[in-house]
Amino acid sequence: MKRPLLNANPEDFTAWVVEQGHPAYHARQVLRWVFERRAEQFDGMSDVPKGLRERLEAEWLVFETRVSYRHIAPDGTDKLLLECADGRKVECVLMAEEERRTICISTQVGCGMGCVFCASGLKGVERNLTRGELLEQVLRLRNLLPPHERLTNVVIMGMGESLANLDNLIAALDRTCSPEGLGLGQRRVTISTVGLPDKMRKLAELDRQYHLAVSLHAPTEALRNELVPINEKVGLSAVVEAADAYFQKTGRQVTFEYVLLREVNDRHEDALALSNLLAARKAHVNLIPYNPVAGVPFERPSPLAVRRFAETVRSRGVSVSVRKTKGREIDAACGQLRRRLEEPAAARSTV
Repeated sequence: MKRPLLNANPEDFTAWVVEQGHPAYHARQVLRWVFERRAEQFDGMSDVPKGLRERLEAEWLVFETRVSYRHIAPDGTDKLLLECADGRKVECVLMAEEERRTICISTQVGCGMGCVFCASGLKGVERNLTRGELLEQVLRLRNLLPPHERLTNVVIMGMGESLANLDNLIAALDRTCSPEGLGLGQRRVTISTVGLPDKMRKLAELDRQYHLAVSLHAPTEALRNELVPINEKVGLSAVVEAADAYFQKTGRQVTFEYVLLREVNDRHEDALALSNLLAARKAHVNLIPYNPVAGVPFERPSPLAVRRFAETVRSRGVSVSVRKTKGREIDAACGQLRRRLEEPAAARSTV
């Protein structure tokens, strides 16, 4: 069975090249073709010896995933559904706005956190993605850009709980941000988590400059227990304290993501409770009007409700923004496209 190139340690791949009777620098050439010159096949690597290219074709894969589906929204949002070698599917998205070229990648097949409004977790978690599968999402999306354009930002907000796959994620991000990878600045990477305090503290200790976004979604223990079931095990206070620890260790302001659900967590009293929770902290709130999911009993709030909520939070000294919705026409919210294509009959019956 062929081995995925991006899942191998560079040292191990170099050792393999040497075992084939070639100088070690040819391994660096191959990887430069993939990361810098956007190669997706070995045969086009013109400065790599033909004999080595033939051995590479016989034993390695540049990409082990395949594009199962691609769709571009009218606003330019570009979404891929990738099929892994075992047949499982994950989603990733490329978003362009002015000078920014942002990609959103997944870390797991499915999700085990059980957030009641989310499409990703409707079937639970199936497995973690490998380092190679994470990197392939980055490179496949980067390769969609015109040759003169570069990625500017990476957000880990796709399918899965990012910190539940922390080791593979950090390995993939470190390669993405290294000079031997894409050379992306660590401060241009945002890792989203539902709030796993131990993992948040571990991330803080890794001495990286990745930005942390905590998916809060509720300002009280009782409401968060309803919307984010994992909260019953970890507790809202523990999540916020771990976010404080991350800021203290890294100096990086934490963002709190808050999906607004109509008449569930978008009320005036919710805005006041959120303000009270965060007012004394160095934090930013990113409000996200809900993207409806077929079969899930939640609705998107009105633009007026969103504006009033934001104004209430801001008036009490908390930094706040409202995320612009992109790609609604292509099910750009994580988990929606996979569900629609894998379960078309079920999805149609709930609309």
